[in-house]
Amino acid sequence: MAPALKSLAAIVAVAALAPVLTACGSDREQTPSACLDGRGPFLTALEQAPDAVLLEEATPISDCLTKDQPAGDLGEVGQTLIAVATQLNAEAREDPDGSASTELGYLVGASEAGAAETAGIHTDLIRRLNAAARFNRGGGPLPAAFERTFGAAYVAARENG
Repeated sequence: MAPALKSLAAIVAVAALAPVLTACGSDREQTPSACLDGRGPFLTALEQAPDAVLLEEATPISDCLTKDQPAGDLGEVGQTLIAVATQLNAEAREDPDGSASTELGYLVGASEAGAAETAGIHTDLIRRLNAAARFNRGGGPLPAAFERTFGAAYVAARENG
């Protein structure tokens, strides 16, 4: 075999093995791509709450928080979840009985359901998410209507995530 062909054969062999070699020793779950598309898909999907909420009609929000999640993905998903919670909180404070309270409860419940299986790497994110969800400009408790609506959706999300 000509030297050029031997080199080409070696390159092809290494390229074919690259995906296998990179997967070896890695038990990290991949963050679903649907979770990395920004606020829009989350806000659209949450309109289905308290029924099952799926990003891109296939990915539960709980699947966005994966075991041993890479730091970049964790940061991106976390930033999105906090931004969505902040927006929904502002809407829910205006209308405590409205859909934003339901969507917010579902978002928090689904996120907590996903984080429950990740050995604590999402603890700070969940703390920040709860703070954004329950923010009240004047301090003090949010209205009972908010708590009731939020709580019902939270329970649904913990079950359906």
